[in-house]
Amino acid sequence: MTKPTGGEPLRARRSRRSGGITQEAGKSWHLVLATLVLLALAIPAALLVAPGFRGPEAPAPAPAAPAWQQAPATLSAPQVLAPLQPAAPVPAPSAVAAQVEPLLTADGGGTFTGMVQDALTGQVLFDRGGAEGRVPASNLKLLTAVAALRTLGPEHRFTTNVVQGPAPGQVVLVGGGDVLLGAGESRPGQAMGHAGLATLAALTVQALQAAGTTGDIKVLLDDSLFTGPALNPNWQSGDVEAGEIAPLYPLALNSARFDPAVTTGPRPQDAAMAAAEAFAAQLRAAGAGAGLTVAAGVDRSPGAAKAGAAALAGVDSATVAEQVDLMLQVSDNYLAETMGRMAALGTGRPGSNDGAIAAVAAELAAAGITVDAVKLVDVCGLAMGNQVTARQFTDVVRVMTTGTDARLRAALDGFPVGGLSGTLDTRYGDATTSGGAGLVRAKTGTLNTVLALSGYVVDADGRLLVFSFIGNGLTPGAAGNKVALDRAATALAGCGCR
Repeated sequence: MTKPTGGEPLRARRSRRSGGITQEAGKSWHLVLATLVLLALAIPAALLVAPGFRGPEAPAPAPAAPAWQQAPATLSAPQVLAPLQPAAPVPAPSAVAAQVEPLLTADGGGTFTGMVQDALTGQVLFDRGGAEGRVPASNLKLLTAVAALRTLGPEHRFTTNVVQGPAPGQVVLVGGGDVLLGAGESRPGQAMGHAGLATLAALTVQALQAAGTTGDIKVLLDDSLFTGPALNPNWQSGDVEAGEIAPLYPLALNSARFDPAVTTGPRPQDAAMAAAEAFAAQLRAAGAGAGLTVAAGVDRSPGAAKAGAAALAGVDSATVAEQVDLMLQVSDNYLAETMGRMAALGTGRPGSNDGAIAAVAAELAAAGITVDAVKLVDVCGLAMGNQVTARQFTDVVRVMTTGTDARLRAALDGFPVGGLSGTLDTRYGDATTSGGAGLVRAKTGTLNTVLALSGYVVDADGRLLVFSFIGNGLTPGAAGNKVALDRAATALAGCGCR
């Protein structure tokens, strides 16, 4: 047998070469598989990692907003009432009567009287018993507003002072007519709490420090500004117990309420002492770091503070105009009686119930209102003995809206607005009265058998009308009576009565 070169048989060499080829091919195939596996793993990983290098994807385009959500190309004209036009037509009395007469129908017993006048000319457009004296309920506060604005002026403020007492270590808190005091810091933007006892206490401590005062301090109370009975004998005891009114003093917290946010329920029966004790507590807190201690309890001063007593501090109330507005908006009896007494003092009369009644009657006459049939026994309208006519109320609203005494304009902001504010905020909401919502501005009046509504409205032609509707002898709680008043006023607002 021929031996191949290299000492190996040819077949063996071929066999080994063949086996080498097989082994190398196997190794290559394993590498290919490994590579494919790595690629299979790497591609998803790359897809996961790639966004971190590429940054966030662009957001999908937002769907187009509907046309009503697009910014307007032009602005709409503001929706406001047009200015009053003296040339606007005066409604025909017969047409006004045809609108109002069938609506003033009592629900059950009792009757309504009413008067509607053109505000500029005074022409009577509707008259149903307008000269008949009626129990007016809280509509009487309109008369008190006239007296307060005329005698005191819209910008006048009442000051609550602290002065040196008659003996060393005594300070006297002197009531000056502000019954809207707050217990905390003064709140200049508010009528209620405009003057705060915490602020007054801090100012008092500063003054005492400046005078070198240290040691014990005793607080005395001077509430002698008002005289006569603190409770009007014409008020029913049930009304006092229910918190409709309380004994009158020339200073009080929250219009003689325990909590300014709670306007119903019993009131403090000694509002002045309650305010004085709150002041003493604030003074004790403010003086703790100034070497001052305040004795427990407050005593009434044996007499009025001496005219020459050194003044230590004082805080001023909201203006008379702001207080009148609050009085009319929420129909606050306590505030109204206070305003009457302050008006009396402003004309040199005693700060008493009798003085208040005399001042209101005198100021009405001075404003040009006929007072022959007026009978007053209080100035808030809580007593059933008051008598005022619908004609007198329309005359009062006329002098406020179009009269020559500009001071009386300040009362107009206090008129509640139908469906929106004050004592009319929950009315004018049904289909028969909604036309008056936002347009009727009127003072309400409510007693057990009495309902009243006196105010003003601009009719559909732009004419300013004043009105007063008064129901007496009504069935207590009958739902249709307030609705009758509101429908009548709404008819005036929609009137193109020619």
